[in-house]
Amino acid sequence: MKPSPFEYSAPASLEEALEVLAEAGSGAKVLAGGQSLVPLMNLRLAAPEHLVDLNGVGSLSEIRADDGGLAIGAMARQSTLERSTLVEELVPALAHAASHIGHFQVRNRGTVGGSLAHADPTAELPMILLAAGGRVTVQSKARGARAVEANDLVRGYFTTAIEPDEILTEAWFPRLEGAAGWSFQEVARRHGDFALVAAATVVRLDGDTVADAVIALAGVADRPVRAAAAEELITGEAPSAALAEHAADAVRGELSPTGDVHASSEYRREVAGVLVGRALSEAAQRAQAGS
Repeated sequence: MKPSPFEYSAPASLEEALEVLAEAGSGAKVLAGGQSLVPLMNLRLAAPEHLVDLNGVGSLSEIRADDGGLAIGAMARQSTLERSTLVEELVPALAHAASHIGHFQVRNRGTVGGSLAHADPTAELPMILLAAGGRVTVQSKARGARAVEANDLVRGYFTTAIEPDEILTEAWFPRLEGAAGWSFQEVARRHGDFALVAAATVVRLDGDTVADAVIALAGVADRPVRAAAAEELITGEAPSAALAEHAADAVRGELSPTGDVHASSEYRREVAGVLVGRALSEAAQRAQAGS
């Protein structure tokens, strides 16, 4: 099939893009990498009246150290995350997770901002943003720029806090430093397929005990979620294989995933527990090595 008719604009600056988007109204869609939107248009599951193509806005592709963390322009390609020494240095979980996004052809076109704005509940980048405690910047012509914290960004299946006249311009991830470790784990039918379940953890140590832990999951709800009960369970405890398995059981107890043709609810719940156990052990080992 082919998409329904639409108007097309290719602005050369962010200011021009915001102006076109404001004038086009609620029937407009922003085009970034197009790896999700274009297939939906071809299937006529999406029928925007106006496409605003950001590929000519070079200022949105920058990756830089900023404010004690890593700032990534919305149009930075996912493949760039894999190769960037700055990303590897400041937010290594992000570099590792990027290699699991689709296949290299997809990552060469797919963008950081496009993935975050699309808000697929199985996507790696929204989950990593949540695990890291990051934020995004969105802008509109009428209201200027505002920050949206990771906890508030995704509201449900393919639904975010971004308003129709706003463009996601940048994502910010805090730097992982000190006695802190990370892990990313994923199960998919094949490498590059959508994740059936994915987990990202961050463990910070104070001496021999866990001072703070973050457990984020994708593929188990209508958005990336944190396993709050398991996080609380391990805080203040000494890392061990038994503790990781205890946390895995807690995760199984607090999740109620939806089943589909790819995996049942029971399978996703069990896999989530397994991945969290592995991720906590690996994150704790990295934290101990860095302390």
